[in-house]
Amino acid sequence: MKIQSGVIGLLLLAILLGASLLGCTGTLHMRIGKQTFGEIDGKTVDLYTLTNSSGATARITNYGCIVTELHVPDRDGNLADVVLGFDRLDGYLGKHPYFGAIVGRVANRIAKGRFSLDDKNYTLAVNNGPNHLHGGLRGFDKVLWDAEAHDTADGPALTLTYLSADGEEGYPGNLKTTVVYTLTHANELKIEMTAETDAPTPVNMANHSYWNLSGHDSGDILGHQLCLNADSYTPTDEWLIPTGAFAPVEGTPFDFRKPKTIGADIARIPGNPEMNNPGGFDTNFVLNGENGGLKLAARVVEPGSGRVMEVFTTEPGVQFYSGNFLDGSVTGKGGAVYEQRNGFCLETQHFPDSINKPGWPTVVLRPGKTYRHVVVYAFS
Repeated sequence: MKIQSGVIGLLLLAILLGASLLGCTGTLHMRIGKQTFGEIDGKTVDLYTLTNSSGATARITNYGCIVTELHVPDRDGNLADVVLGFDRLDGYLGKHPYFGAIVGRVANRIAKGRFSLDDKNYTLAVNNGPNHLHGGLRGFDKVLWDAEAHDTADGPALTLTYLSADGEEGYPGNLKTTVVYTLTHANELKIEMTAETDAPTPVNMANHSYWNLSGHDSGDILGHQLCLNADSYTPTDEWLIPTGAFAPVEGTPFDFRKPKTIGADIARIPGNPEMNNPGGFDTNFVLNGENGGLKLAARVVEPGSGRVMEVFTTEPGVQFYSGNFLDGSVTGKGGAVYEQRNGFCLETQHFPDSINKPGWPTVVLRPGKTYRHVVVYAFS
């Protein structure tokens, strides 16, 4: 009996030591949860919870690949939810400004909803004035994706897949798309988007989260300090379609090469009442550095909380949007009313209307090739 007790004691000690070591590496505290979020078209919509070893938490639904919550620490280690959104699926099924979603096939605008590819003309839905926006009437943000959560060495992850059929929203080719969200142990939300096609088609996917580093319900973002790694931007017409030129940011309100508050020059970006445009930033910036490898796109500091967000991407551009069209008509999580400029977007992407700008980095994907877009939102 004494020998057996001794063996049992040693086994228990080994188990405790193993658990302690797992805790040191963070594996013990990594959690993945799944719950029902609602139903659409007779199909169950799920909500996944990813928690990393430091306690940061992301919640993502397979409807639209939407990031519904992201809780990250401030300078004192206190967690807050820094993305705008809704508590319930119903909010995402109604009218909202693409909170947290993956948008596509083509993010941003295509002029007049038209393009030509290999001598064939295509017509898409017009859903933003005279133009096509974020994939059309039922883009990637409004479909149900297949999802599977899994552990990785970097942190908990969620893989979502969707087959966009030939002709969907007017686009050619069957497009197999995959989005992988990873909440790393370094407090990064890493998003990798890939796609393959059986016919030439334009692809330009993007994440459309609205950020407020004070917390989603804390008011405007005008005091956030923004720095963009961009010497130039793409000027637009009155409908926010690029003219085709690159313009230097120097001497303009678009110069964020050194940190300045979002509100510093926002009044210098006029609106257009005839087009219901209240003014403010809704601008594509041309990022410095080579495309394809990860490079720094932006750095945002919120002085009150001390939270810092750095954005790294493989893409040539980033659309900075200052929440101009938020108008208090949307009630979000916890009853928060989202007023104008209560959130901002940093959408890494190819440039708007690139399909109609032959000299710009191409958005055309051809059979045998793989589209790949990585963006990392790193918090400290």
